[in-house]
Amino acid sequence: MFAICNLAIIPLRAEPSDRSEIVSQVLFGEHFEILERQNQWAKIKLQFDGYEGWVDSKQYQIISEKNFNDLSKEAIILNADLVEYVTNAKNMLLPIPLGASLSFLNHSEINTEGFQFEGLKTSGIKPKSDLITTAYQYLNAPYLWGGKTPFGIDCSGFTQMVYKLNGYHLLRDASQQAGQGDALSFIEESEPGDLAFFDNDEGKIIHVGIMMENNYIIHASGKVRIDRLDHLGIYNAEQNRHTHRLRVIKKII
Repeated sequence: MFAICNLAIIPLRAEPSDRSEIVSQVLFGEHFEILERQNQWAKIKLQFDGYEGWVDSKQYQIISEKNFNDLSKEAIILNADLVEYVTNAKNMLLPIPLGASLSFLNHSEINTEGFQFEGLKTSGIKPKSDLITTAYQYLNAPYLWGGKTPFGIDCSGFTQMVYKLNGYHLLRDASQQAGQGDALSFIEESEPGDLAFFDNDEGKIIHVGIMMENNYIIHASGKVRIDRLDHLGIYNAEQNRHTHRLRVIKKII
């Protein structure tokens, strides 16, 4: 079975329970495959990044396999404003976040509620320089484990959404993203838009941020913020200490 998210934002959970950890979010217009069903829960696999988790069966709309395949082949169209609205045939407003998918609105078989969108859209591959401009839209967004929106976002959700809004594909978790792209030997080789990854004492990748000019980095830690980066890692001037240990910088684009 296949489905699409027809609500603003729904939680993607580790287990089929309202008390289970939220591992990610599904945004309006994202489509997915249903892998398994248990009572009111469905285990799903997102088409965009292959991420799996559990969602409440009342929080999506079933679509056909043909609809799923058609959407998967089409260019991705996203909401480019911090928050916008779609209206349905009854003129009811539904708020949708930055990065919500709008591709299905032109499919009458899927868009059964007659949603219309009149806000700013983005589609296609943008210049690498646009990544930082997009990243600024999330500045001061509160940190939220599993989050993907300006109302709450985690470090890898932040990097994934910034890249997605510019037409590029990143996987969901920092450890997965660290396997993408080409490693740089020195910080000095980096360009704005490259990704910096950080590890813990066991060597596991636990954090990611986006490089800026002059060895600054924008990343989600407490909130989406800008800090200095040196060969040791991220230096937080407010705390007067390094907060994250640098492992590698990767050039994705």
